[in-house]
Amino acid sequence: MIDFKKNIFENAKKMPLVCAHRGSASGNIPCNTLSSFNAALLQGADMIELDVAVSADGKHFVFHPGMEQAYLKTDTPLRETPAAEIEKLRLYNPDGTVTQYGVNSLAEAFDFLRGKCYLNVDKFWTDVPGISKAIRKAGVQDQVVVKTGTSAREVDLVKAYAADFMFMPIVRWADEITDRLVSEGVNCIGAEVLFETSDAPCCAPDYIARMHEKGRVLFVNAEVYDYTSVISAGLTDDTSLTKGPENGWGRLADMGFDIIQTDWTGLLKRYLQTRKT
Repeated sequence: MIDFKKNIFENAKKMPLVCAHRGSASGNIPCNTLSSFNAALLQGADMIELDVAVSADGKHFVFHPGMEQAYLKTDTPLRETPAAEIEKLRLYNPDGTVTQYGVNSLAEAFDFLRGKCYLNVDKFWTDVPGISKAIRKAGVQDQVVVKTGTSAREVDLVKAYAADFMFMPIVRWADEITDRLVSEGVNCIGAEVLFETSDAPCCAPDYIARMHEKGRVLFVNAEVYDYTSVISAGLTDDTSLTKGPENGWGRLADMGFDIIQTDWTGLLKRYLQTRKT
């Protein structure tokens, strides 16, 4: 259980936090649903990642934009679909069979997850003002971690609407952007790093040590959403499950990453709890 009286860096000191990518989906339970979030909690998730899509009339839903054909069997993007029509849709399971699960609203997700774990709100950059308002309305700002790229436009929106939220820039290098953001009044708690090789500057021991000295966390992706897109130097869920967890998850933990995102929540949690260091 997360102690929300402590900051996220303190909660990650003993063992890396496990972030469930879109919840824990399997069998008939699709990702990004309340049931997948509950499954992740049952498996020990410390953080749950969820995606946000905006309807044609401005309502927020928990769905990965661009995956309409895969999960809803429609070619019409949610951004072109009114909320009333989205509420009628049903999600499909991995076998392509329609399920009883609909597309949850962001408000429903926040209500379900309130006080249970950290929330990694993905696609925040698509509507920083609107999603920020939804977070405040739900009263979950102490749980939520938001992220964007590092463009001037994105950073300016964060400063204007979400400077007090826990924020992580998404980076592929090891500069001092976190220092700059903190100096500019942003509650920058660390960074989400993407790297193609294990000797990249943003996963180098000196960079990780400097971040930790400042009480900042480093978030890494072990999940594989496209095997041709390398974002953690091959230290992935796939590697962990086919070549042994010490060759994937273990190396990420040994490198000093504080939050590991995965599609295999229970297995990663058990590995971290039982591994010998």
